Amino acid sequence: MTLRSAQPQDAAAIATIWNAVIRDTLATFTTVEKEATALAKQIAGEPNRWHVAEVDGQVVGFACYFQFRGGPGYARAMEFSVHLAPEARGKGLGRKLLEQLEAAASAEGAHTLYGGVSSANPEGAAFHEKCGFERLATLPEVGRKNDQWLDLHLYQKFL
Repeated sequence: MTLRSAQPQDAAAIATIWNAVIRDTLATFTTVEKEATALAKQIAGEPNRWHVAEVDGQVVGFACYFQFRGGPGYARAMEFSVHLAPEARGKGLGRKLLEQLEAAASAEGAHTLYGGVSSANPEGAAFHEKCGFERLATLPEVGRKNDQWLDLHLYQKFL
């Protein structure tokens, strides 16, 4: 297993992993799939904010972070995403990706990381708690997908 900064050429693999989560789960509230071309531009523009895990030369997971909300007052508060291909789950790769992401965010001057977890994703909640994140709030029925109202749990970790 190799962890490294993502490159624009990783965008197709990242899109494949992310789009399966979008299409097949309630872990994210979005229904709009990611386009590899747009992801490649994002990765090229902010290369230190995107990381991948490879096994046998294949990207099997990724992590990224971005400003929590717009505006200069939030410049040191970041939100993150970690997603793994099904065959890569349960092997510690998500935690290792998150550790790499935390180090990159801290080096950039981030003060805190936030994670938003769907109420339909108990594995995601457990992951955040195992990684030292504190559950701060629940936003009831803030998301809607597949004709279901979903809560959003907000987690935070100071860097």
